[in-house]
Amino acid sequence: MIDINNVIIKTVRSLAAKRGRDSEGLFVAEGTKCVRDTWNAFECQWLIATRAWYDQLGTAEHYDKVVITPKGQMARMSQFDTPSDVIAVYKIPQRSYTDEEVRGHLNIVLDNIQDPGNLGTIMRLADWYGIRNIFANPTTVDVYNHKVVQATMGAISRVKVHYTDLEALLADFSYLPVLGTFLDGENIYAQSLEPRGFVVFGNEGKGIGAKVRQLCTQRLLIPSAKASGSESLNVGIAAAITISELMRNQLKGGSK
Repeated sequence: MIDINNVIIKTVRSLAAKRGRDSEGLFVAEGTKCVRDTWNAFECQWLIATRAWYDQLGTAEHYDKVVITPKGQMARMSQFDTPSDVIAVYKIPQRSYTDEEVRGHLNIVLDNIQDPGNLGTIMRLADWYGIRNIFANPTTVDVYNHKVVQATMGAISRVKVHYTDLEALLADFSYLPVLGTFLDGENIYAQSLEPRGFVVFGNEGKGIGAKVRQLCTQRLLIPSAKASGSESLNVGIAAAITISELMRNQLKGGSK
């Protein structure tokens, strides 16, 4: 076991900000469920826990990483209003992908998504449908933001998010279809869609940016009921509808 000290406390507190995460190469997962969902997917730096938590739920595999900490110190390090009894501090992994992975599958592209909950929801969708790669521009919310980590409900262990120049990415794979949802698109339910290539989701307020919009090869519309008073759908909801429709024919075939 490791003794709690001011260096550990200061480091963990710094991970609330992206600058701190980038500097230290670390991020946090907080709470029993979140820690259990991520424990086998990332290299652990410290497992910070109260004595009560460790006595009940700790195992031998935790021992050399464990920092037993009083409740008061947990509150100093927690990134939530109500601190939990356990915080895992993980090393940020180096993510990569192959051309073959991209070519043969459906990939999600995120253009300036800002809300941590929306990114978490989209990652859960990707995990549900077996999509393993998400590409995002650098201004999209950080996947290692503690709110995103929590919102993924464990999907962060299986879905990789790559921050990159979206224009360059789509140019590299210019032979693949690039789908996006637009108010002037074609009815998504009237199209013959294949779960391959890229599907783009844009900023919560502004939608898909002009540069990425120009690279979309098919513009789709999620039609509303005539009586609807809503101007738009939340991007997480739009992603759920779009990805579900893209996967529908493949899943129908797989169930036979």
